[in-house]
Amino acid sequence: MDEKPEFTVVIRPSDGRETRAIRIGNASLRRIVAGAVVLGVLFALVLGSWWYLAARAQEATRLTAQVEGLTAELERMDELARTLTELERRYEGIRSLFGPAQGIQPETFLPPALGRGSSLTSPGAGGDGRPTSWPLTERGFLTQPLIEGGGSGEEHPGIDIAVPAGSYIRSAGDGSVVEVGDDPVYGLYLIVDHGGGYRSLYAHASQISVEHGRTVRRNQVLGLTGSTGRSTAPHLHFEILRDGEPVDPLEIVERP
Repeated sequence: MDEKPEFTVVIRPSDGRETRAIRIGNASLRRIVAGAVVLGVLFALVLGSWWYLAARAQEATRLTAQVEGLTAELERMDELARTLTELERRYEGIRSLFGPAQGIQPETFLPPALGRGSSLTSPGAGGDGRPTSWPLTERGFLTQPLIEGGGSGEEHPGIDIAVPAGSYIRSAGDGSVVEVGDDPVYGLYLIVDHGGGYRSLYAHASQISVEHGRTVRRNQVLGLTGSTGRSTAPHLHFEILRDGEPVDPLEIVERP
């Protein structure tokens, strides 16, 4: 029978004590090597897990700091929103004390709203006084165009321009005020005769600052926008009539 290989480990102390010999069989050696490998793998797993957990802990710390920063920023924004709301409430309270008509005089003139195709036009400019100026001091938003009847039953003889309540209404040209009234549909309105068969109508005003028979000039303030009559929001209903027939204001006025 073949002898099983084995290894001998000789231990010789340096102090002269008895030398010892340890014999290790092949099977024992394999077990020792296997144990060392297992311990190495376990050590590597423990080290890797520690590194992963340390990295995640660092990431969690960073995210926590970001969340705390965002929370503080949101709190500052909420405080700013509350401050703005309070300032707006106070402003509206002060404005209500004076009313929307304070400071409006019949001879007030304002320059046209600056924009595409417009320029600073002095009062009375425009030659024949035709209503060619934009009837507001701002562009606003066109919410309804002119719609001719045509037998369909739907008719809108002018244009609607959405602007904030209390915006200035300007005369589109030189002329005289031939009608001022309060109508269930138009609300507070006025009509200016510009001569040459042209008239302009301004409706849904919150206030009118000129009276019947008064001569007005281009860009002169006529009143303030509102939502009177048949209206769901502040806007100006603006019409131009030529020989009594409505024409599209966008084809005549210089839109900013």
